[in-house]
Amino acid sequence: MNRKIVSIDKEKCNGCGLCVNACHEGAIELVEGKAQLISDEYCDGLGDCLPECPTGAITIIEREALPYDDDAVQSKKKEKQAKNQLNTISFGCPGTKMREIKRSNAIEDNSEKKLHEKEVDSVNIMSQLNQWPVQLKLINSSAPYFKGADLLIAADCTAYAYGNFHNEFIKGHVTVIGCPKLDDNEYYVEKLKDILIHNEIRSITVVRMEVPCCSGIVKAIKQAMLQSSTIVPYKEVTIGIDGNIVETI
Repeated sequence: MNRKIVSIDKEKCNGCGLCVNACHEGAIELVEGKAQLISDEYCDGLGDCLPECPTGAITIIEREALPYDDDAVQSKKKEKQAKNQLNTISFGCPGTKMREIKRSNAIEDNSEKKLHEKEVDSVNIMSQLNQWPVQLKLINSSAPYFKGADLLIAADCTAYAYGNFHNEFIKGHVTVIGCPKLDDNEYYVEKLKDILIHNEIRSITVVRMEVPCCSGIVKAIKQAMLQSSTIVPYKEVTIGIDGNIVETI
């Protein structure tokens, strides 16, 4: 049958993955760094992915295609949800054990004083991480350290790009991290919503990279805030690939 369906120009595609997150049917996936329509049956032809594409690589065309199959779409969604749930099970791994980390302010203050007064050539930068684990897929949304916390939600790459990340962002916050390009943003929304609903979060700081695909983590937290009816002080910081802060909202 002839019907409207998504068409993706691989030459224009930059692999940002925004269309993958926008497609509620799961019809688009990244294959070898490029967006690809994986099955005609999954695409309803409505084009929710179009406005998300920053390069104009996606269009809606009319061609011979298999009819849209909602049963196949729902089956695929259930498979994906089951996989996500499986990924969150610790299997007894000690690396996922929840723990709270106490920091010595005296040591931290002494290090900062020495750095300021240039009394030493180099200073060991103290970690400011206050809890474990930090990966959004692994954290327990009911962990006690979330109660009344100032929440930092950071894209994985930001701590590598920004040299003083611990002191400027992690310090005084409960930290969760994730990659909006490689992970499931719908899962992020649900997990973050659960944290916001049950923990009386005091403030939210989101740190992302300047690359387009990193906007997914911003969208996830904003959807979670909207769905949980959470209104708290909110700050959004964008880190450039060169390691500088390019924008603060």
